[in-house]
Amino acid sequence: METPNATEEYEEYSYNLGKNYNGQAYMCNPIDINNFSKKFLPSFYYIIFIISIIGNGVVLLVVYKFEKLTTVTNLFLLNLVASNIIFTLTLPFQAVYHSNQWIFGEALCKLVNSACYFGFYSSVLFLTLMTFDRYLAVVHCVVANKKRRSCYALTLSSAVWSISLLASLDSFIHFTVEEDPMYGLMCEDLSDLKWKVFGLYKQFVLFFIFPLAVFVYCYFRITLTVMATRMVGKHRTVRLIFVIVLMFFAFWSPYNIILMINENRDSQQCDERLSYAEYVTSNIARLYFCINPVFYTFLGRKFQNHVRGVLMNQGSCLTSHLTISGSSRTLA
Repeated sequence: METPNATEEYEEYSYNLGKNYNGQAYMCNPIDINNFSKKFLPSFYYIIFIISIIGNGVVLLVVYKFEKLTTVTNLFLLNLVASNIIFTLTLPFQAVYHSNQWIFGEALCKLVNSACYFGFYSSVLFLTLMTFDRYLAVVHCVVANKKRRSCYALTLSSAVWSISLLASLDSFIHFTVEEDPMYGLMCEDLSDLKWKVFGLYKQFVLFFIFPLAVFVYCYFRITLTVMATRMVGKHRTVRLIFVIVLMFFAFWSPYNIILMINENRDSQQCDERLSYAEYVTSNIARLYFCINPVFYTFLGRKFQNHVRGVLMNQGSCLTSHLTISGSSRTLA
């Protein structure tokens, strides 16, 4: 009896990979898709990592220098930045993985992927929480002034972290390292059908439909309230609200829609366009959840003034430093 070679083993692996949730086989060769990810994803992840660290760092700097850290809005913003940094720190591991194979071992396979989902989920929930808090502050300002205290923010933040941790535990349990004859060591989710379906609908309902409903309702009520007042610059406020909702929908919706299309389609043939679309939309979502504090704060006039102040201060220090250095060189 002949021992199967690597090619035959890979063909068997490709066949098993190309099965839908009903166990029906379809031809879906993953080679092109893997080559696509190997070519584009590592550099993309490194770029997102750099942008995220800089953007979130600027937000932290401005909040620290110009804002009170104990206000409800800033406590939520700091937690949002923390969730994005947790997610961002997983990107270099993913970049190395997509450029070659998983070289970091079983423990980091579980930790990196669970941290990725943990950052994802907490970021979505903190954006939702900040939206609801803004709704209370504008639409129910009398009640909000009595209830919006530091303990309120800390309690809700703790609830968000706890929910996100529970939601990401299945990733820690089910991700593991296995050796593939073609691609080497792979860090993959090896959960069964029921867990995959449960995870898909959990993400779709709790971290897409629910936040989107909160966004639309809260910002609709905020817009009506702002337009009914004589607030100076109210059109700018409404425009800012529209941009925030649009950003969330534009970056996060396509990935969730593609996932649901893949789950519910009846065709037994692999649609490579959907596979490529899933890769692209998932990374658009990654980009958003790395830099959403920048969108959330840079669009505000007060934050823009703070950033301008930081840049002017840095420019003044740099000019003084160059003048002193130049004078020293002249005297020497």
